[in-house]
Amino acid sequence: MRFGIFIPQGWRLDLVGIDPAAQWGVMRDLAQRFDANDAWESLWVYDHFHTVPVPTEEATHEAWTLMSAFAASTSRIRLGQMCTAMSYRNPAYLAKVAATVDLISAGRVDMGIGAGWYEHEWRAYGYGFPPAAERLGRLREGVEIFRQAWSTGTATLDGKHYQVNGALVHPLPSQEGGIPIWVAGGGEKVTLRIAAQYAQYTNFAGNPEEFAHKSELLRGHCAAVGTDFDAITRSANFNVAIGSTAAEAEERLAALTARLTPIIGADRAKQQVEDTFRGSAAFGTPERIVEKLSELRDLGLGYTILNFPEAAYDMSGIELFEREVIPALR
Repeated sequence: MRFGIFIPQGWRLDLVGIDPAAQWGVMRDLAQRFDANDAWESLWVYDHFHTVPVPTEEATHEAWTLMSAFAASTSRIRLGQMCTAMSYRNPAYLAKVAATVDLISAGRVDMGIGAGWYEHEWRAYGYGFPPAAERLGRLREGVEIFRQAWSTGTATLDGKHYQVNGALVHPLPSQEGGIPIWVAGGGEKVTLRIAAQYAQYTNFAGNPEEFAHKSELLRGHCAAVGTDFDAITRSANFNVAIGSTAAEAEERLAALTARLTPIIGADRAKQQVEDTFRGSAAFGTPERIVEKLSELRDLGLGYTILNFPEAAYDMSGIELFEREVIPALR
C-alpha cells in the first residue's frame, strides 16, 4: 500500500487560530517534513474556496498556487489535489498551469480531477451550478484536452462545453507521457467510465462494501472501453484520529470538536466530527487501523490518502501512524 497525506490549508478549518501571515510557513514546514520522510509518497491539498461544513471567513488557500509553492520548496514528494474541479478553470489553461508546475517540480505533479460539488462556492464565484450531467460532460471534455495537450503540446476540441483550437502547451510536462490523471468520484454510469477510459488512478469510497462495488463497476467499464483494469491504481481518502489506546483516539475527537465549536457552533461541530471520523477506517488504535485498512487492501485498495485534522498543531498522531501503521501495511 502507498501513502499520501493532506497538508492543512484551511478548507477543513484546520488552520484556525494561526495568524494568516504565518500559515504559509506552517504548510511549507509540514511539506518539507513529509518530503524528508519516505513513508509518504505524496502530499495533497483540496481544490476549494470556502470552508466546510459551512462557509466561514476562516482561511482557505488556493490549491494550484500551493502546488507551485510546494513544487519550489520540496524535492522528492509527489504533489496532488483531491480534487481539482474541472469547471473552476478553463481546461486548456489548467493544462498549461499544471505543465508549468510539473516542470518546476521536476516531474512530481499528479492531476486529481473531478466534476465538482460544493454548490455554495460555485455560485459565490459566479460559476452557476449546472446539473450533474453538464458538470460530468465538462469533466470528460476537459480530460480529453489534458491528454492532447500533454502528449502533443497542442489541443483542439470542438466540444459541447469547451472549444479550443490549437491551444499550445509548451514546454510539455517533465513526465514522459504527461501528468498522471486521477479521476475522483464514484458516479457509477459516467464518472467511473471516464476513469476507465482516461485515468491511471481512481479515488472513491473507503468503506469495504462500497469500495468493492465501485471496483467491480470500474472493471466492467474497463472491459467496455478496452482498457486494463489492473493498470489503474485505486485510492481512497481517510480522516485519521489515532491513539495508542481507544481512549486517546477519543481524546483526539474531543479536541477537534472543541476547536471547531467556536467557529461553527457546538451542535454542528459534534455532528461534523461524528459524521467524518467515527466511521473512518483510520479511527482508533494502530491495531484497529491496520486491520481495517488491510481489509481494504485485500479488496484492491492500492493507495491511501490521509487527513490528520490536527497536523498544524500536533504531530504526535502522524508520528504514531508512521511508526506503527505504515510499516505494517507496506
